Amino acid sequence: MKQWFLCKVKYQKEDENGRLKSVTEPYLVDAVSFTEAETRMYEEMGERVRGEFMITGISKSKIVDVFHYEDADIWHKCKVVYYVAEESGKEKKITNQMIVTAKNVKEAYDRIYLSLNNMLVSFQVPEVIESSIIEVFNYSGDISPESSEVEEEISEEEGN
Repeated sequence: MKQWFLCKVKYQKEDENGRLKSVTEPYLVDAVSFTEAETRMYEEMGERVRGEFMITGISKSKIVDVFHYEDADIWHKCKVVYYVAEESGKEKKITNQMIVTAKNVKEAYDRIYLSLNNMLVSFQVPEVIESSIIEVFNYSGDISPESSEVEEEISEEEGN
């Protein structure tokens, strides 16, 4: 299961008038630890920001899933509620936070339903709000399709 970290980065950004102003912006990064989140943020921001920047905070996020659509760049946080049956026969209420890209709140609401339509339980989306998250850095492993095939062949040979 993925773990998402919310990282706040402070740097100098040029405004509409060409003046530099100091901003602190939130970014979401997929990592296994605080240390990896910090390392990945330094790598990502080093490619995007000219000059100096500082990571001012890293915290675990309650976001469990991210749905990115290429035609929009505004992130919306969606509260998703569903019920699951426990062994005792009682229903347990599960509340999750997810984010989705959309042009507006209505489109985000529609897209979260579209993204979750394959769930086996019924769910509700009681809240959709525009998020301040600037960008999401999803982990993309360095495993190419060819190398994963080689790893499968090796593991099959070891099993025989």
